Amino acid sequence: MTKKKKRKIDVLVLSDIHLGTFGCNAKELLNYLKSVKPKKVVLNGDIIDIWQFKKRYWPKSHMKIIKHIFGWVSEGVEVIYITGNHDEMLRKFTGFSMGKLSIVNKVVMELDGKKAWFFHGDVFDVTMSHSKWLAKLGAVGYDFLILINYVVNSGCSFIGKEKISLSKKIKDKVKGAVKFINNFETTVTDIAIEKSYDYVVCGHIHQPLIKEFSNNGRRIMYLNSGDWIENLTALEYSNGHWSLYKYDASEFGPKKQAKSAEVEPSDQSAKELFQELLKEFNL
Repeated sequence: MTKKKKRKIDVLVLSDIHLGTFGCNAKELLNYLKSVKPKKVVLNGDIIDIWQFKKRYWPKSHMKIIKHIFGWVSEGVEVIYITGNHDEMLRKFTGFSMGKLSIVNKVVMELDGKKAWFFHGDVFDVTMSHSKWLAKLGAVGYDFLILINYVVNSGCSFIGKEKISLSKKIKDKVKGAVKFINNFETTVTDIAIEKSYDYVVCGHIHQPLIKEFSNNGRRIMYLNSGDWIENLTALEYSNGHWSLYKYDASEFGPKKQAKSAEVEPSDQSAKELFQELLKEFNL
């Protein structure tokens, strides 16, 4: 059987993977990562969910994502890790670089003569700015919902039904959530227009979108890479154009389709897991 050719991408943007949580669709993500060949990768925050890391949940499938990304680095692919709120501990290492890997809070990139502003987006979240304890409480509630969703989807997989996202269904119907998302997009694009950027690229709100916004006659393209909890999406930039990728299991054939997440609890502490990472990559 001929091996499927990898799709070439100039810039790949991933965010809100939340490695270390039950909701992360790591096996599906690995399928996708193996199918593409990016020149540059932007990890736009919340890649590892350090808020929830103490749960001692670190499946092999999650480690494979880390290994694959470091594999890209060793092959000369530039990987820019932009910190988010769930991996905010990494902000202590802003400015760190190792070969083709760097950790930053934001980055401005020139793409075919146009300026793109990349950042996670939590800085524009009022809850994050003024009530971090409330945001963390909300994260616990969200994570509990994801756990329920995991149980439901395990049942769906057993009877041959498609997965569903309870959190996405709730967000789509709750007016407050819709208003928050709209306010976030408006705030972000207004500031980006003032700074004269052509693109503004975010994550954080788990709402994948490519949309043009305007203010006082000036326009900007807003892009959000979504997540790998609810939407399983990524942003791809190639040949001067942006596109939104949505995971489709059928693209990978019946044998390669990712099974529903398996519970693979780890009995390692956070410190032991960190030491394993260092050993794995000879750091």
